[in-house]
Amino acid sequence: MISNYDQGFAQGLTVRGIPVVQAHPGKVFWVGNSSTTASLRGEKGESDGNDGTFLAPFSTIDYALSQCVADRGDIVFVRPGYTETVGSTDLTLDVAGVAVIGLGSGSNRPTLNLTATGSTIAITAANVLMHNFLITGGVDAIVAVMTVSAADVTLSKLEFRDVTGQATDGILTTASANRLMIDGLVWVGATADGPAAAIAIVGGDRIEIQNFYIAGDFSVSAIDVRTTLTTGLRVHDGFFWNNDAAVDTSVKDTIGSSTGQIGPNLFIQTEEHGANITEVITGATFVVFDPVYVVNLANEKAMLINWTASADL
Repeated sequence: MISNYDQGFAQGLTVRGIPVVQAHPGKVFWVGNSSTTASLRGEKGESDGNDGTFLAPFSTIDYALSQCVADRGDIVFVRPGYTETVGSTDLTLDVAGVAVIGLGSGSNRPTLNLTATGSTIAITAANVLMHNFLITGGVDAIVAVMTVSAADVTLSKLEFRDVTGQATDGILTTASANRLMIDGLVWVGATADGPAAAIAIVGGDRIEIQNFYIAGDFSVSAIDVRTTLTTGLRVHDGFFWNNDAAVDTSVKDTIGSSTGQIGPNLFIQTEEHGANITEVITGATFVVFDPVYVVNLANEKAMLINWTASADL
């Protein structure tokens, strides 16, 4: 059916959260290895020898990426029910300007299961979008679930679940990860000791983290700026629960001279019932925008963080 809507859809069009692909110069490739493939439609089984269409999908994301061209606007759609084991060979998104989009919802989203301590999902090319994946840790002490070492990357609606043991770090950046956008992250770590941080930031300019839920037993902080200072960090609209019995921190600047805006609309729960409310966010050169609410103990009501209020000079 052809629409007569003269001006098109200026903001794009999505159906159940998935963008409808409009005319563009890039190519679209499909990946799927699910047993739910509807054979009644006459679809071919997934294979990297296929042509990558919906009816004849590739079997791996890596092969689909090998068919993409940098900055052409290519899209890789990954079908519901897809599963991939990321073991000793990393999954690397290394083609600039590519969007890798998972379809489906809940546990039916494409799943990437990491099964080696050194395995990671590496994003090494600029302007990459990764959207709507479920990522699981199938082995203890994964060094970094995901690494980002390129600029203008967007990570959208990703969910991580610890299945076996605890990942040491979740998303780990380098100083090249300028303007990284993390939107809609759900991080559900194991309750046992083990992880250092869900997001570990090493340098970078104007990183933004929004619309998130992060829960875990973090020995350092849910978000940790380490090794190299970051500038213009923005963290807002999200929930933290650090259930470590000794560490209260949700956002920590280990360097001490990073800059950024923390808040508004942050809701923080700690496990350390003797916590100083101020401790949940550390960084002398950050600024805080209320509301940032902190609660320590069950059956208590959260209070506004007690940072020093600005005064008229």
